[in-house]
Amino acid sequence: MEKPFAPSCERNREPILAVLREHFADRHNVLEIGSGTGQHAVHFAAAMPWLDWQCSDRAEALPGMRQWLDEAGLPNTPPPVELDVATDWSTLTPTLSRRWERGQKGFDAVFTANTLHIMSWPAVQALFAALPTVMAGGAVFCAYGPFNRNGEFSSDSNRDFDAWLKARGPESGIRDAGEVEALAEAAGLKLVADIAMPANNDCRVWRRVPQGQNPAPGLVR
Repeated sequence: MEKPFAPSCERNREPILAVLREHFADRHNVLEIGSGTGQHAVHFAAAMPWLDWQCSDRAEALPGMRQWLDEAGLPNTPPPVELDVATDWSTLTPTLSRRWERGQKGFDAVFTANTLHIMSWPAVQALFAALPTVMAGGAVFCAYGPFNRNGEFSSDSNRDFDAWLKARGPESGIRDAGEVEALAEAAGLKLVADIAMPANNDCRVWRRVPQGQNPAPGLVR
């Protein structure tokens, strides 16, 4: 199998890293949702060795991702975990259980890049609804990608990109920042940063309101 390669990861990794260096400076355990090829994970884990970077994605992405992780051989990238955000989060249970045994009350950081506009809106809703079950109190969530504002595209290129997405899969599309924010608020997340990025993208950073320090009952014990 040829090792996968995503040119966009090479283009955006340094601007994203600048944001993560600030907001993940005091973090320890990161869950990346939709790790794709694994390029981001390798780059970020190497640049921030204080982080344990846990990759996850749907089953079909894991073989290519493992090539990147195995080739890099970093001590802070454990084996990737299968995760389909729309259907089953219980695949994370063993990983969370091991962290629980070490006194870690869930992940203290979650990261995702270029996923919200690929997955369907029900999957986006499922993602935000499940975040409190894997995030420790006070954990940080960072999402990178394009966002609309008040129902309007931020650029002609994003309008064209949205049309391309919908032609490829009608359930995909650039999400409106306000609608995403409503999901975040419902999940107990407070927006702490909204950072403009190159190529009409944004990094939105939330912090979980620490109302309870443990993941939701039923996912881990």
